Amino acid sequence: MGTQQVEPLDVDRIREDFPILDREVNGGPLVYLDNAATSQTPTRVVESISDYYYRYNANVHRGIHQLSQEASIAYEEAHDTVAEFIGADGREEVVFTKNTTEAMNLVAYAWGLNELGPGDEVVTTEMEHHASLVTWQQICKRTGAECKYVPITEDGYLDMDAAAELITDDTEMVSVVHASNTLGTVNPVRELADIAHDHDALIFADAAQSVPNRPVDVKALDVDFLAFSGHKMCGPTGSGALYGKEHVLEAMEPYLYGGDMIVKVTFEDSQWNELPWKFEAGTPSISEGIALAEACEYLDDIGMERIQRHEEQLAEYAYDRLTELGDVEVYGPPGDDRSGLVAFNLDGVHAHDLASIVNDYGVAIRAGDHCTQPLHDVLGVGASARASFYLYNTREEVDALVDAVDEARSIFA
Repeated sequence: MGTQQVEPLDVDRIREDFPILDREVNGGPLVYLDNAATSQTPTRVVESISDYYYRYNANVHRGIHQLSQEASIAYEEAHDTVAEFIGADGREEVVFTKNTTEAMNLVAYAWGLNELGPGDEVVTTEMEHHASLVTWQQICKRTGAECKYVPITEDGYLDMDAAAELITDDTEMVSVVHASNTLGTVNPVRELADIAHDHDALIFADAAQSVPNRPVDVKALDVDFLAFSGHKMCGPTGSGALYGKEHVLEAMEPYLYGGDMIVKVTFEDSQWNELPWKFEAGTPSISEGIALAEACEYLDDIGMERIQRHEEQLAEYAYDRLTELGDVEVYGPPGDDRSGLVAFNLDGVHAHDLASIVNDYGVAIRAGDHCTQPLHDVLGVGASARASFYLYNTREEVDALVDAVDEARSIFA
């Protein structure tokens, strides 16, 4: 993909940070290739959670006592760390959420319900995760706006000519997945942002599959919103973040009401807190937010360029080895132009059966529609198998996957 030469990862050393990789499954070593669903968590991230509960477990922004002060500082500094990781200007632009889905819904409800109406349009794509597609589809139904979809080409790219035609002066929001969780396509978000802004529309990037494995700079992409999940990037479940340009977030109404998101309350009205707390009502996921920041620092210490290159090399190797089998169809762009995953089908074998068989060999992959049912309809298949790679995976694990797929082929021959 034209990535510059970078120092390769010391995968053996990295694997020492993930004790779960030492376990066995069905009598053999675990080969974990379901990272696009949930990555594994390194020891230092787990320890950051236990450290919070063992040393300074208290609520944030609500106490004068020492533990509350320490928890508040750690939680606020976690926002700073995450902001720096994605190139945001500061904590004011980073709202902690449970995951990408919650971040998408936050914008859809807090912005979409107030800004969209009949005659307005939301433009998204055929390759969207349900977190984006369903959310905007339903918000458009509520508001009377129209939802349009940029089609994909036969080789799994966005049809950018169609995008340029679909995005018009009636478009209020463009919502696009940065890297497809099924096709492995990395979309030209900056180009779409330029088109959107030329029509005074906003753009939302679903970065759940890009922030974990490649350098992402929100200012370089010029997105108005961007969201990602901690559990896909060495962090804990129940953690994630919404980036929003400060002036856009300032203009939005809150999504949830309650404690900590207010500065003054009377029986007649309320005044909202400053960013980002305006969008973090109630007691937040404190330890998860702190651990998300620790995961960012862990990845940053290794180097995002190195992680990206490692993933791309594994995906290209898997693409080549699977296609060499002859009766395997891999979906999406060529092997040398995709993110770190491959979705595929073995001729004559349902994806669920395939996943079950390779599990017998200790290989963990995903099977199903990967929360992209409309995309699978476009592809003409009901489901697919998906192997997704991360910084701790090896070429030998790709070989184990291919050998297991080959065994499945012989079983169903």
